[in-house]
Amino acid sequence: MTGFFSLILIGLLAFTGPGIAQDAGPGLPAELPSSALADPGVSTEELAYRLIPLTKDELEPLAIAWLGIVQAKTREIAEKQVALLNDPSAATDAAYQEIARMVENRAGLFERFSMVVTAFERKAGDETVVAELRAYRDAVFFSETILASPKAIAIAVLTWLTRTDGGLAIAKNIGVILLAFLALLFVSRSARVLARRSIGRVPKMSKLLEAFLVGAVFWLVIAVGLLFVLAALGVNVTPLFAMIGGASFILAFAFQDTLGNLASGLMIMINRPFDEGDFVQVGGVGGTVRSVSIVATTVTTPDNQVIVIPNKNVWGNVITNLTASDTRRVDLVFGISYEDSIPDARRVIEETVKQHPLVLTEPETVIRVHELAASSVNFVCRPWTKTADYWTVYWDLTQRMKEAFGEAGISIPYPQQDVRIRSKDR
Repeated sequence: MTGFFSLILIGLLAFTGPGIAQDAGPGLPAELPSSALADPGVSTEELAYRLIPLTKDELEPLAIAWLGIVQAKTREIAEKQVALLNDPSAATDAAYQEIARMVENRAGLFERFSMVVTAFERKAGDETVVAELRAYRDAVFFSETILASPKAIAIAVLTWLTRTDGGLAIAKNIGVILLAFLALLFVSRSARVLARRSIGRVPKMSKLLEAFLVGAVFWLVIAVGLLFVLAALGVNVTPLFAMIGGASFILAFAFQDTLGNLASGLMIMINRPFDEGDFVQVGGVGGTVRSVSIVATTVTTPDNQVIVIPNKNVWGNVITNLTASDTRRVDLVFGISYEDSIPDARRVIEETVKQHPLVLTEPETVIRVHELAASSVNFVCRPWTKTADYWTVYWDLTQRMKEAFGEAGISIPYPQQDVRIRSKDR
C-alpha cells in the first residue's frame, strides 16, 4: 500500500473511529480488526498474545485503527490545552493535573499502538507505512514537549514519578536489579568456591590454570545470571547477543595482539612450563612468577621489582625454569697456585664439601682438575643440593673453601703476569 493511500485511510479512521467495517481496498481484509484488538481497554499482555497469529495484511488495518485511537486522544488533549490558553483563569493546578492524567492515559494507548506497529514491522510490513506511523508518534511527543509550560512539565513529571507503571515501576526494576546483582554475587562466589574445590582435586593441575578456570566460572555465572534477570524484567536480550556477535568480529581485528596474548596465556596454563612461585628466566628477565592473567605474566625479581611481560613474549621465547626440579647442581670453580700440591687441594675441597649439611650424598659430588689457567690451576666442584638450598650452599662453600685453603697453607692466586725486558748493545 502506498503512503498516499495510507494517509487517506488514516483520515477516514479518524472520523469513523476504530472497529467499524470499511472497504479497506486491495491487499487488505474486507473488515477492520475485531473490537478486542482495537479496544483501548485491552491489556498489553492480552494484546501481545492476540498479535501473534495475525499476518501483515491483518496487522496493517489494526495499526491504522490504533492510530485513530491515539489521534482522537491527542485531539482531546489539544482542545483542553487550547481552552486553558484562551481562559488563563481556568489554568489551575487541578486543570493541569487533569491534563497530566489524560496524557498518562494516552501513554498506555501509545504503548499498545507501538506494539501493533512493531508486530506489523516484524512480519515484513510496508516500511513506508511503519515509518509514517512512528513519525506521527514522535511528532506528537516532540510538539507537546516544545509547547508545554514549565508548570505543566513539572506536574507531568511529578505525576509520572508517582505512577505505578512510571517512576515507581522504574524504581522497582532498579531495586530488583540491585537485589538480583547482590544475589548473583553470592551465588557466583559460592560457585567459585565449589569450582576451586572440584578443580583442586584434579591431579597435576597447575595453580595458574586453576586460578583461570575458577575466575572464568565466577564471571560466567554473573553474566548468565544478569541475562536471566533482564529477560525476567521484560528486556529483549536477543539484540544483545547480536551486538556481542558483531562486536566480537570487529574486536578480533582491532585487538589482534591482545588475542595473541590470550592464546599464549592459554598455552602457558595448559602446557605448564612453569607455575606460580617458580623462579624462571624468560625474555631476558629472571624472577619469581607471581601470576599469569589472560594477557600477561607478572614476575617479581630478586630485588623486588615487579615486571609484567606480555604472554606472547613469554611463550615465544626460551623459558628456563630454575625451580622445576627438586634438586640442582651447584657449579663452583676454585683456583690454586702452580706451586701448591694438587692432591692436598683436592683433599681440602672434598672434606669441606662433605662437612656441609645441605650437600646431598646422591648424586655424588664431582671434583676434578679442570683447567691450567694463566695464573692458577682451576678445580671444578659440583655438589648437589635441594633447589631451595641452592644459593645457601653456593655462598657457604665459597666462604668455607677460602678459609680451608688458608688453614692448609694453599694459596688462591690473583691474576699475575711476568714481564721480561731485553736490551740490545749499541
